[in-house]
Amino acid sequence: MSSTPSAPADSAAALAATEAQAPATPPVDTTAVPAVAASVTSAEPASEVVEAAADTAAASTTETSAAKADTSPAATGARLAELFPALFKGPAKPFKLRIQVDIQERAPGEFSKQALSAFFRRHTGTTSYLIAVSQGTQRFDLDGQPAGELSEEHRQVATEELARRRAITKARREEAIQAQRDAQREARKQERAAQQQNHEAQQERRNRAQLLRDFEGTRLTAANFCALKGIDPAALDGLLAQAREEAKQDALRPRPEGRRDHRDAPRGERRGGPREGQPGRGPRREGGGREGGRPDNRPPRKTS
Repeated sequence: MSSTPSAPADSAAALAATEAQAPATPPVDTTAVPAVAASVTSAEPASEVVEAAADTAAASTTETSAAKADTSPAATGARLAELFPALFKGPAKPFKLRIQVDIQERAPGEFSKQALSAFFRRHTGTTSYLIAVSQGTQRFDLDGQPAGELSEEHRQVATEELARRRAITKARREEAIQAQRDAQREARKQERAAQQQNHEAQQERRNRAQLLRDFEGTRLTAANFCALKGIDPAALDGLLAQAREEAKQDALRPRPEGRRDHRDAPRGERRGGPREGQPGRGPRREGGGREGGRPDNRPPRKTS
């Protein structure tokens, strides 16, 4: 994971300052007027010479500006990877000290000091580079060759910065987990409240239905009925009307199919009837026994 802190830590800034310093690149003199060709005679108007020189200078300035138009750290890093892939491609490697000087010598005029400084400030502050410094023992040049040992001080600075970032990441992760738990707890609380509210509404509905049944079956006056039930007489008509409406709704609601009652089944299918594949009892036959059943070998009864 590579991350660039919004406010670079002192340790990362110190690494960037010590590892990537370089003298400023001399500015390009684009105001010099090129020499006039020998073919120009003294009779040629001076204004034309001045205009030609101005056009040449403007073209040179435009080309220089276009070449250095994109000086963002990402563009600088991509260009460095093209020129020096051994160092800037693949896993991060600890840079040789004062690597900017080598870059300016190997690629003169390719990068400005500001562009290189911005790139190295960001790159040396990434987690991948800090890991490489904390675990490495060598620094590397533009060709990817060892170019000096890493000091224990720089390794310690990188290790401390990584520990600080891990602590921040852990704290944020714990905060996110706690926030998720709080949200789940609040959701369960609201669900229980909704269930309780629904249960109370159903109980009130059942109470109104019972009140309607009791009112339709009572011989008491309305005032005595209200006194018996402990309700306000002014609210009786409203409760009864609501109960009648709810009764209509219940009557229109489809009822789930219940279990089949064995008493409504045909006689042969009732509980205790003959099972499938088991012979039933037939009518009695002469000589004892039943037709379709076992023979009766008992002796006939004596008659007096």
